[in-house]
Amino acid sequence: MSHPFDSLTPDLVLDAVESLGYLSDARVLALNSYENRVYQVGIEDQPPLIAKFYRPARWSDAAIEEEHRFSLELAEREIPVVAPLEREGRTLFEHAGFRFALFPRRGGRSPEPGNLDQLYALGQLLGRLHAVGATRPFVHRETLNVQHFGHASLTALLDGGFIPRSLLPAYESVARDLLARLDKLFATTSAPSIRLHGDCHPGNILHREDAYHLVDLDDCRMGPPIQDLWMMLAGERHERLSQLAELMEGYQQFHDFDPRQLPLIEGLRSLRLLHYSAWLARRWDDPAFPPSFPWFGSERYWGDQVLTLREQIAALDEEPLKLFG
Repeated sequence: MSHPFDSLTPDLVLDAVESLGYLSDARVLALNSYENRVYQVGIEDQPPLIAKFYRPARWSDAAIEEEHRFSLELAEREIPVVAPLEREGRTLFEHAGFRFALFPRRGGRSPEPGNLDQLYALGQLLGRLHAVGATRPFVHRETLNVQHFGHASLTALLDGGFIPRSLLPAYESVARDLLARLDKLFATTSAPSIRLHGDCHPGNILHREDAYHLVDLDDCRMGPPIQDLWMMLAGERHERLSQLAELMEGYQQFHDFDPRQLPLIEGLRSLRLLHYSAWLARRWDDPAFPPSFPWFGSERYWGDQVLTLREQIAALDEEPLKLFG
């Protein structure tokens, strides 16, 4: 069976961009993106543009437009984010059945997780982001919770038959034990829910000329602020404690942080692990996935997942990170 993205040819990409009044130089470069399809398109006598074609049926138009409005709101507050370009007051367009948006090209290098020399500035950036995100809720986008990222992920994996039969009992057992712990953790931990970047790993932050900017708000959603912060930390516990202190020193210049949400860090890490496996399963009919993730479905992958989820259960028993001072 064909996949919708099969018809997204370079000529169609050029036609879509030129339908908005741009004159391309016929150069199209596919960028590293799996959830959507993203291309750098050369423009005559101008810098190249980035054209993002949204995966059909993933988000509603209203949800995509809400993402765009959030990006533009951040940009209006001079928070460095790569926001979509507007044409006649619109940011979401359609061509040949594909929804797409255009963005300016921005370069840079990703920060290194746990780098103390960078965490203060990253904390400032994320504090500014959350100060805006806390002013109003999303209406059309999901909330990060155990049901969406945990239980629904396990259901997708079990229904899809991706787990080898030899490891199915072990994986299902440890996943259900972990989800029971996560249900209790999120039910008993106090945390505000605000508009987030949602997928704020270092690859979605670019550093250039002593400045940082945020990219790819495709996964923005409601959730606890710590979701945009915990992936900045790395290493052993004593290292993460000092990193957290540095990150928070910058963050709290712009937005208050409730330390009662710190116990959610390992819970959010657990949900990310479950969601990632389910994401691969849900996208397996996309021809870009099997050659890019050939290990998915192997006994080694699922054996490693069983061990990793067991480690997460143990991590939930450890004392959470704390802020001092």
